[in-house]
Amino acid sequence: MIVDDILSRLLYRDALVLVIDKPAGLPVHPGPKGGETLTQHLDALRFGLPRRPEAAHRLDRDTSGCLALGRHAKALARLNALFARGQAEKTYWALVEGGPSEETGEIDLPLMRRSDDPRSWWMKTDPAGDPSLTRWRVMGRDPAAGRTWLALTPVTGRTHQLRVHCAAMGWPILGDPIYGSAPRQGGPGLQLHARALALPLYPKKPAITVEAPAPGHMREGLRGCGMGEG
Repeated sequence: MIVDDILSRLLYRDALVLVIDKPAGLPVHPGPKGGETLTQHLDALRFGLPRRPEAAHRLDRDTSGCLALGRHAKALARLNALFARGQAEKTYWALVEGGPSEETGEIDLPLMRRSDDPRSWWMKTDPAGDPSLTRWRVMGRDPAAGRTWLALTPVTGRTHQLRVHCAAMGWPILGDPIYGSAPRQGGPGLQLHARALALPLYPKKPAITVEAPAPGHMREGLRGCGMGEG
């Protein structure tokens, strides 16, 4: 990834917040295995401020789409509070194997880590876990390919929530090597995209609403389910 690329991925900018379209495959923060991260490129988004912006919420390495950045410490604190209180509305697009028979619904399944190892982020459904709620809506279907296009709204924000919830319902997200059937190497890439973000950041103004275009690795599948251009 190069500086020109991250600038081209800027979706929204004001005095407090930036929203970018994070590419799939790029982690936000450094991990134990090293490698390139989004954080390494954030100086290009200072726009004259003394410090780089910082991510206000999590987005998995293999998930593309809307990521909010606080432009300074006070802005970051305000954004963090929105996400902590569940006031930031996130909508994801996913292509799943099979799919639900209904058109709308919700998944209310508690989640917890599979392992006590603090380095492990793999999750499982468990009655003893943290309450976790996902709402879903069918956007389109491709019966020939055996897949469905879903809009997913996580009401809670647990690690891997959407991936585990979809898998638990019997329709795992395509390209998921952990909770689905995709191979660990050489798969199609996780078919999960943070499509939209609504941030009620200013009390006397409407929420900031931002959409990220469908990523290249999902467009063919989305079109098969009826998506037009976008």
